This record gives sequence, C-alpha cells and structure tokens, in this order.
Amino acid sequence: MADQENPERRDEPDPLEALFGGPVPPELRETLNSMGLSDLGPDQVAQMRSQMEMLMGSGGDDGPVNSELAHDVARQVVAEHGDSTIGGATRRDVDQVVQVATLWLDQVTDMPRPEGSAVALSRAEWVERTLPVWERLTTPVAEGLQAAMTSAMEQQLGQLGEDGAPSIPGLPPGMNPAAMMGQMTPMVRRMASSMFGGQVGQAVGTLAGDVLSGTEVGLPVLGDEDVAMLPANVAAFAEGLEVDSGEVHLYLALREAARVRLFAGVPWLGPQLLTAVEDYARDIKINTEGIEEAVRQVDPQDPEALQGALGDSLFSPEPSPAQQAALTRLETLLALVEGWVDVVADQAAEGHLPHAEAMAEAVRRRRATGGPAEKTFASLVGLELRPRRLRDAANLWAALESKHGRDARDEAWGHPDVAPTGADLDDPLGFVDRHGALASGLTVTDEDIEKLLGGAAAPEEESDEGRGDEGPRHP
Repeated sequence: MADQENPERRDEPDPLEALFGGPVPPELRETLNSMGLSDLGPDQVAQMRSQMEMLMGSGGDDGPVNSELAHDVARQVVAEHGDSTIGGATRRDVDQVVQVATLWLDQVTDMPRPEGSAVALSRAEWVERTLPVWERLTTPVAEGLQAAMTSAMEQQLGQLGEDGAPSIPGLPPGMNPAAMMGQMTPMVRRMASSMFGGQVGQAVGTLAGDVLSGTEVGLPVLGDEDVAMLPANVAAFAEGLEVDSGEVHLYLALREAARVRLFAGVPWLGPQLLTAVEDYARDIKINTEGIEEAVRQVDPQDPEALQGALGDSLFSPEPSPAQQAALTRLETLLALVEGWVDVVADQAAEGHLPHAEAMAEAVRRRRATGGPAEKTFASLVGLELRPRRLRDAANLWAALESKHGRDARDEAWGHPDVAPTGADLDDPLGFVDRHGALASGLTVTDEDIEKLLGGAAAPEEESDEGRGDEGPRHP
C-alpha cells in the first residue's frame, strides 16, 4: 500500500520549496521537517507564504524604494488630513493670478517666460507629480539601508549560531541559524525597501499638506515648467495673516512664477541642485550599530516597531568630507535661488500689492522656523536643509543690480563657473566688483587683437588672474 502512495506524494509540490520559493538547503530541510512543516497542505503553504510576504514587504517591487508602497502611503496620508477635488472656478482663479504675476515679472526681468501653464493642484495631484523625483533623490540612502540591514541580520544570525549562544525559540537545539540567511536575504531586502518606501510616502504625503506651490521646496520637483499652486494650502496660510487672501495668493504666485522662470532660464541650475542632494545621499553613512541594536531588541514580526526603531538611529551623526562639500554647494545654490526670487518678486510686487513687505516677512519666518523642505529632507536623507545664507544672497543680487543693472543680475546665472559661490556670499561687494571687471575684460576690441597678434599678453590672461580671487568653485 505504501508503494502505491509514494508516487502520488512525489507528484505533489514540495511544501518547503513552495514556502521558501526555491530549493531548501539539507540542514534547513532537516530542521523544518522536525518541526512538522513538511506535512503542510497546499492551502496552509499558500497562507503561510502570503503572511511571510506581507511581513517582509513583498509586493512585486524589489527596488531600493518600494514605489508602490510609497505612493499608497503618501495618498493615504493626504486622505487622512483631508483633500478635495479642485473645481473649475478655482482653476480659473489660479490661471488668472499666474497670468498677472507673469506680466508683473516681465517688467523686472528679461529672463524668458517658461513654456508651461498655470496649474492648480490638489494635495494628491502634487504627490503624483513629484513622487518620482523624491524616489530618485532617496534611492542612494535606500540602497545603503538595504546593505546595512542585510549585514546586521547576517551578523545577528551568526552570533546566534555560535556555541553557547541562546537558541531561537521554535528552532531545535544545535541548528545553525546562519544557514537560513540565504533564504532570508531577499526578504530582508524587500523589508528594507518597504520600510523606506513607507518613510518616503509618509514624508511626501505630509509635505503635500504644507507646501504652498509646486517648487516651494527650492527644487524643480515637478519635472516641467508649469507654475503650480496648491489653493487649499495657500488658503490655510492666508488665515494666519491680516491680509486679503487674494493678495496673498498673488504674492505667492509671484514667487512661484519667478522660481520656475529661473529654473527654465538657467538650464544647469536644476540638475546641479538635484545632483548635490544625490551626492550628499550617496555618501551617507548608515548607523550600523543602531540598526544592529534595533534588530536585537525589536520583535521582527512587528514591522512598525522596527521601522520606528530604525528611524531614530538610521544615520550616522557626522557628515563625511564629501557630504560636507555637497551640503555647502547645495545650501549656497538654494540661498542664491531664494535670494534672487526675493529680490525679483519684491520688485514685481512694488506698486501693486500694498502688503508685500508684510507677506515677505511671513515667508521669511516660515523658512526660519523650519520650512517644509527642511522637515522632509531631515526624515529622508538626514539632511537639515535650510538656506542659511538667504539674506547674504539677496544682498548680493541687489548690490549687483544696483551697480551694473538688471541685466548683469540675471546674466550672472549664465554659467556655473561665473555664478556666485559660498565665498562670494561672504564678500558680496567684492563679487560685484569682480563681476564688473570680468564683464569688461570679456569685451574684445581692435586694440586687443593688435596686441594679441603682436605677442602681448591677451586680455583673457588678465581676467583669469582676476578670477583667481573668487576661490574654488566647490568649497
């Protein structure tokens, strides 16, 4: 009778291979057999595998950031805080204020208008349009988290397998837990991907409830040249001001339209900002000791507790030299962008918005107390982002325009090698003088050509010598 049953059993799927998704090492198979797992039926195997995949975050997304989970969490956060569909009347209002802001900006800058449109976004729509950029910026950190969690798990299982180490409840004495690592590694990577995806979704969803316009964070996160406003958030911001909400909306539209015009008119600026964030994130050091402590102390069957423990100790406190260089470059660029926006928007608002000065001060207070960008970067890449040199940058742009005119102010963005640096923010008047000398030195006259043909020193050599005072491009 047994001879007749064996062929039938051989035709059935191996429950252990079905459970773990592939061949099972002999040592692990023997241990699992002793636990009775080899007798599981197909329905039990399917149920256990579903629970394991849910626990380990398997959702078909094996990238460093679980994009699907990030999207779902962000949308859930937005829904919990409230969001509504934007009606046609509101969209027409946004289109009108952006048109007015564009006309006013035309009077104070010759940078061309962006090719995008005026857009009114709900919080959910802002999430949809910006999430791909946030995933790109956080991928280097997520990759480091995957590697660190895998290493911590390997070390922990290796220690449990040593002689005299306490056994894992449910596993027979003498079994080496390290033998399980080959099966667990993909699951650990998926867990890290899901944990970080959830963190990205939480941060972006929260940010969507606070950000006033498409690029208020200072980065071109929309990926196009649309001038986008979030009417619900603008209305909430206006409630705290003793200013008509229409005037507030116009002033914020001026700032957004100016920022988008700058990103559109200076092609190198947006990519350099995003690259600086990626450079900082790529060199980030994961706090391996903190992760190992979390793995030891937190129940692995409680993903939320593990995520919370890791979130408190994910990043090493001291930035590396490469990170510090990227941070300096990023802070300088952000300050220059916002300083330029301050100068241009305030000029455009003059004579049109009676409370422009009060609204400018409200925006400065918003940034000083930790704006939305700072909170988001702190949670995602351990980066407390704040344009600390903002006033210095605004003073530099104002001084440059005062001495050399509006065209000189905007032409200073012409190339990254001639744009102001962190050292220039320390000495804005010196930059203004050097910029004027450089501009005049680039004018080639007939006399210059005769000197060059006669073997005399070329004017370019003199201007190069002058440029040496500017210091390194990337402090």
